[in-house]
Amino acid sequence: MSEVNTAPPLGGWTRFVTARPRLTLLAALVITVLAVFAGGGVGDRLSSGGWEDPDAESTYATKALEREFPASQPNLLLLVDSGTRGVDEPAVAAEAKRITERLAAEKGITGVGSYWQTRAPSLRAEDGRQALVVARLEGDEKTAAATLDRIAPAFRSERGPVEVSFGGPVAIRHEVQTTIQEDLLRAELVALPVTLVLLVMVFGSAVAALLPLGLGVVAILGTDAVLRGLTELTEVSIFAQNLTTALGLGLAIDYALFIVRRFREELAGGAEVRAAVGTTLRTAGRTVLFSALTVAVSLAAMMVFPQYFLRSFAYAGIAVVLLAAAAALVLLPAALMLLGHRVNALDLRRLLRRGRGKGREGTGAGGAAGDGSSGAAAASGAVAPGAGWGRTAALVMRRAPLFALATTAGLVLLGTPFLGVKFGTADDRQLPSSAESRVVQQEIRDNFPGNPSGGLQVLTKGDATPAEYADYRDRIAALPGVARADGPVPGDGGHAYFTVLPRGEAVSEEAQDLVRGIRAEPAEFDTSVTGTAAVLVDSKDAIGDRLLLALALIVVATLFLVFLLTGSVLIPIQAVVLNALSLTAMFGAVVWVFQDGHLSGPLAFTATGDIETTLPVVMFCVAFGLSMDYGVFLLSRIKEEYDRSGDHERSVSFGLQRTGGLITAAALLLAVVMVAIGTSRVTSTKLLGLGITLAVLMDAMVVRSLLVPAVMKLTGRATWWAPGPLRRFHVRFGLSEGESAPRAEERHPQADGRGAETSGTSDGQQGSDGPEGSEGTSGPGKELESGARGKR
Repeated sequence: MSEVNTAPPLGGWTRFVTARPRLTLLAALVITVLAVFAGGGVGDRLSSGGWEDPDAESTYATKALEREFPASQPNLLLLVDSGTRGVDEPAVAAEAKRITERLAAEKGITGVGSYWQTRAPSLRAEDGRQALVVARLEGDEKTAAATLDRIAPAFRSERGPVEVSFGGPVAIRHEVQTTIQEDLLRAELVALPVTLVLLVMVFGSAVAALLPLGLGVVAILGTDAVLRGLTELTEVSIFAQNLTTALGLGLAIDYALFIVRRFREELAGGAEVRAAVGTTLRTAGRTVLFSALTVAVSLAAMMVFPQYFLRSFAYAGIAVVLLAAAAALVLLPAALMLLGHRVNALDLRRLLRRGRGKGREGTGAGGAAGDGSSGAAAASGAVAPGAGWGRTAALVMRRAPLFALATTAGLVLLGTPFLGVKFGTADDRQLPSSAESRVVQQEIRDNFPGNPSGGLQVLTKGDATPAEYADYRDRIAALPGVARADGPVPGDGGHAYFTVLPRGEAVSEEAQDLVRGIRAEPAEFDTSVTGTAAVLVDSKDAIGDRLLLALALIVVATLFLVFLLTGSVLIPIQAVVLNALSLTAMFGAVVWVFQDGHLSGPLAFTATGDIETTLPVVMFCVAFGLSMDYGVFLLSRIKEEYDRSGDHERSVSFGLQRTGGLITAAALLLAVVMVAIGTSRVTSTKLLGLGITLAVLMDAMVVRSLLVPAVMKLTGRATWWAPGPLRRFHVRFGLSEGESAPRAEERHPQADGRGAETSGTSDGQQGSDGPEGSEGTSGPGKELESGARGKR
């Protein structure tokens, strides 16, 4: 093997990232250090709410009640437990009154009341041993949480005849936030070393294995700094930080696998380092950029929803995807320029080999990145790495109708539990059973009449007579599902409010129907309904109103981007449909496990009989984007080979052979990160982590391996059809991994997918395919690249 002295012409971007690699890496180090300081303490500035629609009727009523009637909207509950004494015993009552007065004197607290002041039955447990002190902590979520941190130690330390514990929305949100931060740190500590070990197994080289982790850390730290800046402008959900970690590591690994693999095979093919980096950026780099755009578009669809919980995932997701891609396209090439052949150094897998030679330096990864030696392998009778994926594709295409029907039916069957989905809202039961705020709320559910924490408030505005108020209250009390209706409580400016306690669970279907019934009840004054069930109704309506728009944005953008990649009209449609099918198992499992409670014991969570309304939206956008990520890797190689040979079936087989191992390895590595996230003690985070893990694995191991080749076999030549105007548009603006590959019909005017020229595409000539599905340097398409490439 010899190298030519000439180098391929370098594009502007290649010259930019390879001109001063040390300076590039130094600048990246400085920026990363600045990001550490800029993003420091971001977790403390994130919020744990965001499920409500800010423009909804319930939100307006809540804010008006907070302003006009602070006592009507308590967000902190103190459970006073008297043990066996009873809450009406003089010593207990005296201590409880002292606690109430002391709480009312604290700064930042208003609307303090208690059972011992009002004698309200809803504030006293049915067995008479517990009662409630209620209060409102002023300010936004962060201010209220800071107030709780300040006062809680003093009140928990109360001595005497009672024990005090904290519940209510502020305490729940604060405990959720603290738990997520602790769990995220633990997940990172577990996921990073496990991922490093797996990367060493995939790459062989410890040096190469460290590169994806480095990119992931840069992406995560950069996104933390972005989120920290956004908290100055808007509310950002604490849950989004989990997505930052998962996607930061997952996508950095995906992109690094793709780029490092291509770089190593270029070196193995005889190219000098700068030329290898240039070819890598012109080929794999284009695919990485294209893949990042498809993922970002899918995540951006969450911006159309008004809830900041959903918008936060868009903020974090877009930032981490673009930063991971930027790191892969700027920092990674600079590092590869400096490492050169040393990217294959420290081949730890040699310790596991027995009876084998060391091999040469350029192939020290055991073929993990491809060494361009498949021709030699074929000559010696050895099986080319990746041939198993090629045989799988051939088998699937020989029985395409069977595989297409069986796989589709299986995925649809796995998704059928989702037909019984019930949407609800997250409450204290997403916390572990030992959490203080959950214990308090469970005591209220079990022992207090009428579930006082789940009441509805009806705000009224306008002049009305006592008789009109009484008539309105009586009509509300007569509605189905009402346990009791009280009021009105008059205020200033013509305001008043009623309190309505629903029967059963606060967010049951009956409670939601009650909200709709109250809103439909005519009155002589303006009315607005709020409360837990009202917030849920408005949240579901907001999502329903914008869901089609979000789906349309994802579908249209995906169709357009995949068309730019392939030049086909049918392939983008296939991509959308097959990606959606890959998510069926995830949605079915979400209902079967987390709603219906199967496996709740082993997974350590409490099933509430419903799924938080916004979570399926997040899961769809994230999982669909990741499926497109893998789909782009596969389609780019199929398209490159089809442009070269014009042979449809061999192109599909070739694409799966070259990328099957890569996609599987990337999916497994991402699954490790998502499972680590899924070990969270907060049910919503557990659901996200484990649900997306299932979607990713199903996509990589079932849809890409079985369904895609089967469907592409069935569609045949029509797969690549496009009308004349669109063909011309693609010729001018289309993207591909190949540098300058002409269309198949231009190279092979007679090629029809049945008798196309296929020289150089035999199994023995397709290049080496490492464990991650690397491409060989030799094989189809290489003669289409710059003639100045190193020759073998």
